Amino acid sequence: MLVTTTSIPSIQIIEPKVFGDNRGFFMESWNSNDFSQVASDITFVQDNHSRSKKGVVRGLHFQLPPHAQAKLVRCIYGRIFDVAVDIRKSSPTFGKWVGVELSAENKRQLWIPEGFAHGFVALSDFAEVFYKTNEYWHKECEGSIRWDDPTIAITWPLDETPCLSEKDNLAPYLQQATLFE
Repeated sequence: MLVTTTSIPSIQIIEPKVFGDNRGFFMESWNSNDFSQVASDITFVQDNHSRSKKGVVRGLHFQLPPHAQAKLVRCIYGRIFDVAVDIRKSSPTFGKWVGVELSAENKRQLWIPEGFAHGFVALSDFAEVFYKTNEYWHKECEGSIRWDDPTIAITWPLDETPCLSEKDNLAPYLQQATLFE
């Protein structure tokens, strides 16, 4: 696998080796030995799968300690613009974001460690996103930030007003959210 560090060093793009021929392709989407070069001592406990229509924005979501989540995200159908935002107040990259196009075609994955908010927008008619987490979901630890917070200033590739859940539409701005210290 090829690992590329982004402008926020702890956020990494992972490109698995893909073996293709006239039958289709084969790849290992996750391998414990290979992944140890990205993050050691990670135990994934939950897989999540979502389907979104074009223009749906999901996020920006996170979980606080003691149930903070790290995520390994990939798009298995269609295309998404995937975003991670540093929400660690003591970090030199606090409030900065990284955005990467993930698609069924490019097979890239985004590694998002604990301390980051995550969100994406579906770019294709439909997109299916599959991600692994190292911690179970706990309602009492969940948090969110507005997708369009001007202090973060994510450049979303949107042609229209996004479709949002009620929860995401009511999310607080970065300055009002409870975050990592």
